[in-house]
Amino acid sequence: MTNRKISVLGAGAWGTAVAIAVAARHDVVLWGRNAEAMAEMATARDNTDYLPGYPFPPALKVTADFDAAVAHAGQDGLLIAACPVAGLRPLLHALKGKAIPNIVWLCKGFEYDTGMLPHQIVREVLGDAVPAGALSGPSFAQEVAKGLPCALTIASSNAALCELVVSAVHGGTMRVYSSDDIVGVEVGGAVKNVLAIATGVADGMGLGLNARAALITRGLAEITRLGTALGGQVETFMGLTGMGDLILTCTGDLSRNRRVGLGLAQGKSLETVVNELGHVAEGVPCAKAVRELARRLGVEMPITNAVASVLFDGLQPADLVQGLMARDPRAEQPTIK
Repeated sequence: MTNRKISVLGAGAWGTAVAIAVAARHDVVLWGRNAEAMAEMATARDNTDYLPGYPFPPALKVTADFDAAVAHAGQDGLLIAACPVAGLRPLLHALKGKAIPNIVWLCKGFEYDTGMLPHQIVREVLGDAVPAGALSGPSFAQEVAKGLPCALTIASSNAALCELVVSAVHGGTMRVYSSDDIVGVEVGGAVKNVLAIATGVADGMGLGLNARAALITRGLAEITRLGTALGGQVETFMGLTGMGDLILTCTGDLSRNRRVGLGLAQGKSLETVVNELGHVAEGVPCAKAVRELARRLGVEMPITNAVASVLFDGLQPADLVQGLMARDPRAEQPTIK
């Protein structure tokens, strides 16, 4: 296996976990913008703020020097953007004009004010000359950092980039598949966060496993309707970045978005829930962006609409469930209609 130079740009939980996982086999630099925090990480060999308890491999380097981190990848390495969706555009602007080999991002969601998917933001800022792709799939940072099995998908129209990412990340307890359906992969990764809030509400209200199964199944139908309307492939939503990521996020106790729903079901305000979480829950802003996009496209997404109404319009969690149950009966066509 070829030893690669990899730079992970973003030292949150997921970026740190990926850096830990690949540093066992490659020359990895983890960059974060907060110089004081990065210095503490370098000394403690642990990200005590965002991923405590998972020591860094001896070979993993950490830095707050952006130019040095970017230069580390050279022209044959790999750049991994590990920021939230809201931070992707500023990061890309910082990279613009630099000699970068490629860009792969880990974020999942729609840009809040434009409704753009990450690959659209990348194309708008960097153009088409830079090989680019989304690395996505069902994955909790804590489990990846612990070395537990995980399967991801690299989505890109650039076959050479897919091969590079597979060769760099695939191995040990990590499996990496490739796809050319970047729209489908990104839509699945974005919308499942919204649906996890809905299942968290249902679980928090004690509505049972039957209700959870119904929400996940009908949520998959919503993801597929929106994804195919945007040009995604139906088959993608049956795979890791669709059904797989949806099941994990809706049922896993480590899911931030599910925990948002649980908190709302307990009567807490959204502000309180987010503050207690201490991390970004992408499903919150994504719900508003997806609702607006679905309205523009004429795509029916009742669960997403209900979640957005609870988050932003004052709808009570109990009314979310009642409204969904009161909808007119219809024939089931699980993935399209």
